[in-house]
Amino acid sequence: MRRLLGFLVALVFAASAAVLTWPSAFGLERTFPLAQIISFRAALAAVLVAATLLMLLFALIRPIRALALVLALILGVAGGVNVALLSQRGLGTEGLPAKTDTSLRVMTWNTAGSATSAESIAQFAVGMQADVVTLPETTIDTGAEVAELMRAMGQPMWAHHAEYGEYGITGWDATSTTVLIRPELGDYSVIQSSLDGSSNTSTVPSAVAMPVSGDGPIIVAAHAVAPRQEYMPQWRSDLQWLADQCASDNVILAGDFNATLDHMTGMGVEGGTLGRCHDAASDSGNGGVGTWPTDAPALLGAPIDHVMATPDWTVSGSVVMRSLDGSGSDHRPIVVQLERTGG
Repeated sequence: MRRLLGFLVALVFAASAAVLTWPSAFGLERTFPLAQIISFRAALAAVLVAATLLMLLFALIRPIRALALVLALILGVAGGVNVALLSQRGLGTEGLPAKTDTSLRVMTWNTAGSATSAESIAQFAVGMQADVVTLPETTIDTGAEVAELMRAMGQPMWAHHAEYGEYGITGWDATSTTVLIRPELGDYSVIQSSLDGSSNTSTVPSAVAMPVSGDGPIIVAAHAVAPRQEYMPQWRSDLQWLADQCASDNVILAGDFNATLDHMTGMGVEGGTLGRCHDAASDSGNGGVGTWPTDAPALLGAPIDHVMATPDWTVSGSVVMRSLDGSGSDHRPIVVQLERTGG
């Protein structure tokens, strides 16, 4: 009876560790509450490693030694797999390569509305030589102010946006998403379906900016709803909508996806991460660095803000900025440098 009980306990631990470590094998990566738990894979890895050490201590107790050692093995393997996966995605790089005449720098920052000043956004964007800036939870008034400040600093930008009125919660900054684009990329216009909400993310808006002139990329300033229990269906549909934006060529998708790479498993096509788009951070050593929340260490946070691009673009570098954690927003900005594939 004692052996049977021990076997059942080990089986439960093994099944739980497998589901937490590789939820996509069971089709559970976008289900509540597992989606919320795996958002913090680094924290999960730390818990598994700590539990492994605890089981090794329990192994000093003779009557439960065998069971404790088996559980330590299960937890240790699961913890090791999580650490290895995070290391593969990248635990952080410093800075970006030198920008060339052909480089395109894309910055995204969920500013948490008025929590982040226009001056902070403008100074950081100019300092990073950003050509495209996507700003979820930023009104067009703030976006226009940022553009004016950037112009005064010698880097003019055009401001575009999409916002929800009757579709969302009027007066809440999250119902607006702004995108800034350098004039050198050509003239842009936000498509009508983004403006009227007929084809957009469900609860908070994304903005699809199409080039009217020039050969610049389609720019999607993305904002998916957070995966709270009551919004899980909308969150899943938002991720699918974002994946669909990457069906065509020459697309750059940047913003707050409220999703990590784990949640996007199975949503890529032709080798992409989401649709045909590839995640720039994981391609350049930053895929495991948390962008939210700023009051948690970056390596324990959730990497839910992304810059993605279709194969027309090659990633040459990225950085998740940790030095701005006191700027007001609960998200860290990410900046990516892209080059045209094939020169």
